[in-house]
Amino acid sequence: MKITIERAALLRSLGHVQSVVERRNTIPILSNVLLKAENGELALTATDMDLEIVESVPADIARPGSATAPAHTLYDIARKLPDGSQVELDFTADTLTLRSGRSQFRLGALPVEDFPVMAGGDTGHRFSLSASDLKMLVDRTKFAISTEETRYYLNGIYLHASKAKTGAAEIPVLRAVATDGHRLARVEMALPDGAGGIPGVIIPRKTVIEVRKLLDEAADRIEVQLSDTKVRFAFDSIVLTSKLIDGTFPDYERVIPTGNDKVMEVNAGQFAAAVDRVATISTEKSRAVKLSLDRGILTLSASSPEAGSATEEIEVSYDNTALEIGFNSRYLLDITQQIEGEGVRFTLADAGSPTVVRDVADGSALYVLMPMRV
Repeated sequence: MKITIERAALLRSLGHVQSVVERRNTIPILSNVLLKAENGELALTATDMDLEIVESVPADIARPGSATAPAHTLYDIARKLPDGSQVELDFTADTLTLRSGRSQFRLGALPVEDFPVMAGGDTGHRFSLSASDLKMLVDRTKFAISTEETRYYLNGIYLHASKAKTGAAEIPVLRAVATDGHRLARVEMALPDGAGGIPGVIIPRKTVIEVRKLLDEAADRIEVQLSDTKVRFAFDSIVLTSKLIDGTFPDYERVIPTGNDKVMEVNAGQFAAAVDRVATISTEKSRAVKLSLDRGILTLSASSPEAGSATEEIEVSYDNTALEIGFNSRYLLDITQQIEGEGVRFTLADAGSPTVVRDVADGSALYVLMPMRV
């Protein structure tokens, strides 16, 4: 294999694929990127056995062929080469030689046939959605993904087709849900064409993070292919294929309270800033902040044996009986960061029951937050 490629194009593609490669690998070939040159294109592939990304980029091919190279090393070299330079990659025997200007690097290459390739197979369901819609589904739910390995079925975003009630009518929607047992995020959008019969799937956290990184540079339409075991995202010249989490996502509808009768509305920005200030005092472990509600006034307070105490009052729209309830300040801030409108609505019951949080101006997202003792 012998090719010449622009440094900027190589760096951009390596940046995309190398983040899939784990820094520590017990299987040496998984530290490598597979380079395949044919038909005027260089295809770069990286995998961790659960997730595979393939990106094609135009290149001047003198001799078609394939090679492997250490992904992070190759990326670091490309990153340090001068802007606008041309890069020549020449693979012979078991060595990949990289030349650019007066620089030359010789990298040890492992056999191409050792590189694992994810089985293609039929993905069954196909639909497309806009990059902005997929971004919205991911951004508003990913903060609630659990990191607890024992409850592996919560380590991702649950994507499924459902129906949303609007008045007497039911509208088909595509729904993304994530929860860690302390908070839950549920976001929905109009069901794309072709997504009606999709199975409910749990997309792993690492896949969610990698897809989200790529979306900032993506074209407008994202093709999604789904089966019971795999999901594939395709856009521009990138195809990302991932295994799904093999587990059953809990019936999340059961934890969304429907009988909460106390409603508080507050400016999202003011509320988040006040929570952040008061939480400076709360202990690192609990991060607890107490909300004391009375007509028109919310008092936020926190205290810790070491740091002292803090209180702050803000005006709110609330016209019900007095209520005191505690929350983890980090969780409160995570949720209020998702609110794009000015107002946020809290629907509460009592100090021991889950609270529902919504954006006053946008009904597509719903958040549930468990209280804590303070």
